[in-house]
Formats: sequence, C-alpha cells, structure tokens
Amino acid sequence: MNGRVLRTELKRSAAPWGGIVVLGGSLAVFLPFDAFWWHGTAGWTAQWSTMAMWTRSLLSFWWPFVVGIGAVYGLREPRSRMTELLSTTPLPAWRRVALPTGALALALAAGFGLLVLVGGIQVALGPTTYAPLGWLPISLVAALALVAGAVFGMGVARALPSVLTPPALVVVFLVATGLLLRMNSEGAVPSGRVSNRLAQLNPATPEPRQMLLTLAGSVHLGQTLWLLGLLATGLALLAAVTRRARLLAVTPVLAGLALALLVLPASARDTYVVDKAAATLVCDGPVCVTQASRSRLAELALRSKDAMRVLHDVLGDKAPTSVREDTALHELAEARELSADVLSVDFNDRMLADATGEKLTRALIGRGLAPSCYPDNDREGGGSYDALGQSVAVSWALHDPQLQPLKEKGTDAYAIKLWAEADAAWQKLMALPPAEQRSQIVELHAAALSCGGYKQLQKLAGEAAQ
Repeated sequence: MNGRVLRTELKRSAAPWGGIVVLGGSLAVFLPFDAFWWHGTAGWTAQWSTMAMWTRSLLSFWWPFVVGIGAVYGLREPRSRMTELLSTTPLPAWRRVALPTGALALALAAGFGLLVLVGGIQVALGPTTYAPLGWLPISLVAALALVAGAVFGMGVARALPSVLTPPALVVVFLVATGLLLRMNSEGAVPSGRVSNRLAQLNPATPEPRQMLLTLAGSVHLGQTLWLLGLLATGLALLAAVTRRARLLAVTPVLAGLALALLVLPASARDTYVVDKAAATLVCDGPVCVTQASRSRLAELALRSKDAMRVLHDVLGDKAPTSVREDTALHELAEARELSADVLSVDFNDRMLADATGEKLTRALIGRGLAPSCYPDNDREGGGSYDALGQSVAVSWALHDPQLQPLKEKGTDAYAIKLWAEADAAWQKLMALPPAEQRSQIVELHAAALSCGGYKQLQKLAGEAAQ
C-alpha cells in the first residue's frame, strides 16, 4: 500500500522536480563549458576526491534552493485548503507527511547521486589508477545536506503556512551560505574571515585547487551531527500539531548545533588535511610521483632519462639529479621554493598537464634549465615570463635551427612584445661563440633558481637590441 502511494507521489507531485533540477542544473554548469574545472590535477573528473569536492561545491546555491523547494512542497495542504479536513482523519500527522517527505528526499538524493555517478564514470574512464574511499563521506554528507534542508523547509512551511515562507527561507539560507563560505585566498589551505566552526555549518565547500587536500574526519562528523539535527527538527515540525510541540521541535537542531560546534575544528588549517595515501611517493629510480599520479610514472620516467642526459650535458654537476612531483601546499600564486638538485614537476602546470612524448621531454628540459618560481595553470595564471627563457634554453640545448616556443605565443599585443624579446635574445645567443652560449644558459639557470630568469633574458635581449 505504502509503495503504491509513494509511486503515485513520485509520478503526480512536484517532488521529482527537485532532483531533476539539481541533476540537470549541475550538468548544465559542468558539461557545456571548457572551463578550469576540466583542467589540471584538481579537475572535477581528474580524481575521485576532487570530483566529490567539485560536486559538493555546487551546494552553495543548491542548498538554499532545496530549502525553498521543501517549503513550497510543505505548503501543499494549506494551498489546497485541506488542512482542517485532513486533521479530522484518524491517521496521525506524522503518517500523513511521511510519504511526501520520503518522496522529496528520495528525489533529491537520486538527483545528486546521478550527478556523482556521471562524474565517477568519467574519473573511472580517465587515466588515474588511484581509487580511494575517502571521497564517499564528502558526497554522503552533501546528499544528507540536501535532504535535511528540504525537510527543514517543509517543516517550517507547515509551522508558518504563508506564501512568504519559501522566498524568505531561500534568502536567509542564501545569505548565510554566502557569509559562511570560506575565503580561500589567504593561505595554503582555505581560511575564513569568520569563526571556522561557524563556517563549517555551511555544507558547501570551496572549489578544490590541490588534489592532495581532503576534508578532515572531524568535519564529516560535525557536519553530520548538525545536519541530522536540522533533519530531525524538520520532521518534528511536520508532525507537530500543537504550539508546544512546535516549540519543542527546535530542540534537535539546537542539540545538533551544540554537538557540531564541539566537534568541528577551530582552525581552518585543521579543516583540510593532506591525503597521506594519495601523497605517498612512488618511484622509478630517481623519478618519483605521488600515488594519485601513479599512472603518469612510466611516461615521466622514460622521458626524464632523455631530459636528464641533456641537462647534464649542458649544466654538468649543476644539473638536477632527481625528478619529484611537487607535493607542498601553496598559497594562491605563491612563489615556489626551488632546489638545484631536484627537478620539481607539477602536473597542474599547463606545459605538463597533457604532455607526452617529445613534448614532455622538451617541457622537462625547460623546467630543468630555467625552473619556474611561479605556477602556470588555469586557476592562478602565470608562466608567460618563464616560458620565454625555457623556450630559448630548450631550443639551444636541442640544437634547433630556430626558436621553438614551448607554448602558444598568443596574439595580443603584450604576448607579441614578450616573444619579440625572446626572439631578440635567441638571435643574440646564437651569434655568440659556443663557449659563451653555454655560459649564458648557465647564467639563465642560476638566475631562474633565484626567481630572476626573466631579468636575465631581458638583459640578453637588451644587449641584442644595442
């Protein structure tokens, strides 16, 4: 009997639309645009954990939306003027609202679950071989947040049956979500301008930018307690028929809030932790990558042999002796610490992200001869200056007849000016005797290690113009 009623509820009510909008709206954000969430090691289909974080980041606008949907759904009886009629039936209030509540919760969970499934299939079909289970709590808490928000909205609308209730709830939750959403530009990990414990009451997460970061277990536990309290209050409001019962219905959410504030980390730097399993290094001789990037090891090791041989021929004992994937946590656009002995690679780098074969070899030689202090990716930009010196150095080391850019030159006036300087430096370099050519490359290498590679290139280009 209940199964038949639930099927009828799903077929003829507005409940399925909540899940359809969450699924369709999220895919409409992700799929049509070739934006930064498709690129780099923290892309939404690059790793399981980043997929979970990206889909959960959408809760910044879906959570207020589903609260409003729940409130609209909760006004169904008052809108149809059946409240008094239904209250005279012998069926308890909680039994009357159980199936509509279950239908809406099922639709939202299914919609979000299908979104995660779409992302998961793309991750599984991608190059990564790292398949942890740590992403599951991230997605499960997100699904719980959607269900708890919708049920809470239903309960509030039943307690306050006004047409203003749904828009008011949406505005309140939207403003609260925006205020509590952490700012992620102040440190190596997201940090906030409000109390971190209060910020964690928002189930939405910032967009991930480093694949090795994941949420701490205390965050999962604290948010689960808070959301279960919100869910219980929503159910209690739906079942309440007296004013006293409605007042007592706020007890679960207050209890959940109190417990959550005791469990949630006080510091933002304790909110996000490094996934130690993902960050474990896997090596092939002097070449090491993280467990999360293990699928890149074979190609990187093969191409590194050629690159290291060229670097040794050019730099001698000053050449790097090993290749390591960068696992340090960085602030946005923060300068990297460089080592003369280690060729540091970041697969989030535009030159390395999809590079294979000779292209990867040239990129590694460029990173070895003129290391980059600053990131070069879709989230942080950068890399234009470093690419000039690297292109000159690689073209010289591989005896190219003319300057071969390691990346697209660009067509704007600024890019044309930069590459004109690189061409001038290349012409000046090739006009020097062989011994002086090598000396200039060694000087460029030393300057790049101290973050002055572009100045060295400008100096050479300036000499060429004189």
